[in-house]
Amino acid sequence: MPTSRLGKWSAGLNIAFLFVVAISVCLVKVFGILNFDNRWWDVTVAILVPIELIALITGIIAISKNKDRAGWVIFSIIMGIGAILFALLHSLFISD
Repeated sequence: MPTSRLGKWSAGLNIAFLFVVAISVCLVKVFGILNFDNRWWDVTVAILVPIELIALITGIIAISKNKDRAGWVIFSIIMGIGAILFALLHSLFISD
């Protein structure tokens, strides 16, 4: 578990990110209540992107400044980098 305040924020924001993504995917794929073409997905992504970026930044600060090397903080940084890479590389394969 993270020991610093920034590490706890990073881990908590990352858990919130994963929870919202899991619920969204379940609502679309499992239950069929929503679909990804609706406006709700745009709003969800607009909320999730800043959450993951803040989790990434607070995780980097927690490691560099407070020497907090908890697994959740490292996982949060890996998820943040993965989200950024996904956003950058996903646009290369979109063909409209």
